[in-house]
Amino acid sequence: MDENQYLTEHVKGAVEALLFVSDKPISVDQIRESLQTVDPETIQQAIRSLQQEYSQRSAGLSIEEIAGGYQMVTRPAHAAAIRNFFKTRHKEKLSKPSLETLAIIAYKQPVTRADIEAIRGVNSDGVVTHLMDKELIKIVGRKDVPGKPYMYGTTRYFLEYFGLKSLKSLPTLEEFPDLQAPDIDQEMEVDPALALEESGADPDLLPESSPKPSSAANAVSAPRSVSEMAERVIREESQKG
Repeated sequence: MDENQYLTEHVKGAVEALLFVSDKPISVDQIRESLQTVDPETIQQAIRSLQQEYSQRSAGLSIEEIAGGYQMVTRPAHAAAIRNFFKTRHKEKLSKPSLETLAIIAYKQPVTRADIEAIRGVNSDGVVTHLMDKELIKIVGRKDVPGKPYMYGTTRYFLEYFGLKSLKSLPTLEEFPDLQAPDIDQEMEVDPALALEESGADPDLLPESSPKPSSAANAVSAPRSVSEMAERVIREESQKG
């Protein structure tokens, strides 16, 4: 192995190690700060090489671009094995009103509480406060109307939580030709090992598949829960069309 090849493999190994120990997506700039003398293009090449290696050997792990960074996650095919290993299950407890409200904000942001209530048809003060407490939404400004009500949008943590690269990764209307997604109020079994322990996520809010925690039980993020929570907004939009 010549010196250049050695340095390339060394950088790739260092990048892989950083992705493994991080419980959140990390950016190329963060990796560069840790490696100090390595340029961004070399880091990108190392990530692409790792992604290709994992894919070619059907590894249990993959490296995904999430919320402006990269994160090591487990593949969905192995979720059952991880769940069986820990032998415990919790129930999804994010309520139907919370899911509806989060969907409205995600697809229509920025929106006011009045906008949300016009779609849902009920008071949403408590639900909005709850989502704020969970750091899934935030105040992004004030609407230029009498009273200047707050406008709400989703957070970076929302992207991390659902494993989304950006808001453009949200399901589109074209992905729901029959609008026949499962009932968003049904209980879903999830594994506490899939929790974002170090990021402070509430275990009661975890979707069935979540980004890798800091423990060895890594989990894959999946936007399926976003699809489920989006049903009502999708119906509203399709009816307008």
